[in-house]
Amino acid sequence: MNRVHIKTYGCQMNERDSEAVAALLRARGYRMVADEDNCDILLLNTCSVRDAAEQKAIGKAGYLSARKQRQPDFILGILGCMAQNRGAELLDRLPDVDLIVGTQKFHQVPDYLDNLRAAQAAGAPVGSTIVDIAEEPGSQNTIRDHVLEERQVSAFVSIQQGCNMDCAFCIVPKTRGDERSRPMDEIVRECEELAARGVREVTLLGQIVTSYGRRDYGHAGGVSPFVQLLERVNAIPGIRRVRFTSPHPRGFKDDLIQAYGRLEKLCEYVHLPLQSGSDRILRAMNRPYSRERYRQIVEALRAVRPDMYFSTDVIVGFPGETEEDFAQTRELFEACNYDMAYVFKYSIRSGTPAATMADQVPEAVKEERNQVLLGLLERNSKRRNALLVGTTQEVLVDGPDRRGRSFMGRTRGNRIVHFEGSERLIGELVPVTIERASTAVLYGSLAGVGVES
Repeated sequence: MNRVHIKTYGCQMNERDSEAVAALLRARGYRMVADEDNCDILLLNTCSVRDAAEQKAIGKAGYLSARKQRQPDFILGILGCMAQNRGAELLDRLPDVDLIVGTQKFHQVPDYLDNLRAAQAAGAPVGSTIVDIAEEPGSQNTIRDHVLEERQVSAFVSIQQGCNMDCAFCIVPKTRGDERSRPMDEIVRECEELAARGVREVTLLGQIVTSYGRRDYGHAGGVSPFVQLLERVNAIPGIRRVRFTSPHPRGFKDDLIQAYGRLEKLCEYVHLPLQSGSDRILRAMNRPYSRERYRQIVEALRAVRPDMYFSTDVIVGFPGETEEDFAQTRELFEACNYDMAYVFKYSIRSGTPAATMADQVPEAVKEERNQVLLGLLERNSKRRNALLVGTTQEVLVDGPDRRGRSFMGRTRGNRIVHFEGSERLIGELVPVTIERASTAVLYGSLAGVGVES
């Protein structure tokens, strides 16, 4: 009765949280299983960024509740942002849930499961659901353990939790709490341990990753704590590539922009959330930058790295967004020449300032604007990928693709590449000549002297 399956919804931070919980459970003697039908304990690590994400998790939990009627010892838990956002009120719709754990209590999951299983073993009747969504100082330091697959090449490293930005549309400050950073030495040590275990690429994670350490460390020679951390991770011998997400445009000062020109392992790929290209809407969103400042950041990064790749987040249909506002967003979206974008229709999140704003945009208008940007993105991604045909790209080899027919890896610009290779190349940086391209994937063959498949 110790088989656990964790189903994760939402962002990369949720993926990292789930992995840390899995590592803690393994250390306690639990067995992680990939098939939810073969588990005794199922944990849903949830997202609250959009209402649709919450409803999806609630629907899944409701479906799983029926399983408890067939298997009385089956344990069902809800973790993460939705648990933090809704707490005990979830029991009104999901009375059979055994465990509700918020974002600052992931490290308590093994103890809570031990308690639930001990009660079952003693033949005790089903008791009250365990609900823990309290804040806990230092909880950001508990997301440090990893479960690595055999020959895993890349890993996420959580460096910061919480957010102090208070964007009008966003519920993250409520679900993740105030900004809290981990000690720099601990992060570097974690990256060194990952390198010793064969990881070659790390992605530093935070709600506002560029705000890392601003309360805990001073600037050194005009260099922010976040860039100081990048410098230290860049210096780790076994690490070959460094990425980070998710930043805020406000964090792109000159020291970070120049870091792309001097830190050889920092990949020329930037996720730079736009949200809107209208100054009026940006002010309503409480986003502290203008469209002109955003464009300046993009131009400055491309001046340092002409081959820079960009992805972004955009919200269409924010309350009060007019056709002119959307036209400005579309114009800036095209001008920035994105390689990838996450385009969202505005979703009301109860408890945020935007939820009660006047001039809510009709769903049909949101959908139309959403499709316009998605169409632009598809055409641009195709064009950008086509430009790579005939070039030779450095690829970090992840391993066989899902079908096992070829090998795959990623370029420094975060493009997926498929090519013929062999097991011995996993974890290596190899040159691949790109021969054809689709919207999302590149195809090629190994190139260069001394590179054998």
